[in-house]
Amino acid sequence: MKQKTFLMNDRIQLRAVEPADLDVMYNLENDPTMWDVSSFTVPYSRYVLQQYIEQSQCDVFADKQLRLMITHRDDRRVIGVIDLTDFAPLHGRAAVGIAIHQDFRQQGYAIDALELLCQYAFDFLSLKQLYAHIPAHNEASLKLFAHCGFEPSGRLKDWIRTEESFQDVVMVQRINSKKK
Repeated sequence: MKQKTFLMNDRIQLRAVEPADLDVMYNLENDPTMWDVSSFTVPYSRYVLQQYIEQSQCDVFADKQLRLMITHRDDRRVIGVIDLTDFAPLHGRAAVGIAIHQDFRQQGYAIDALELLCQYAFDFLSLKQLYAHIPAHNEASLKLFAHCGFEPSGRLKDWIRTEESFQDVVMVQRINSKKK
């Protein structure tokens, strides 16, 4: 019987954050085009990100979050990051966030990463559900999550502030039907 492989497919691998990822994380976290989909209010310093890397136990149960680097299997280039946040073990749920470097968008890497993360969360961590809050105008993210089995479950009015105004978000969920 073939052993189950988590966090890897034929194109990508999801791996723990390494100290060498500091520059990649710094660039992604400080990309202003991403700020309207996050809760960032100020740029992150290299020092703060280095502290995060050093202090993370890489244990979702201890940290209540998990950041994984999305890397290309062939040459180990970092493609982006994918996160589990707001982890609630009692309720078996976590939020999902994903950021793909602009050079690697529209190539299916986000689908690969999200599918691997769902498989890991459901089959290894035994979570009941994953969810995300997606800006209603972010059609690419809405399509990504729908493609990976997430369904809209609500709309939060004026949930995030952008430069122009407040915007709605769509809450999407994927329920693990195997988990009772």
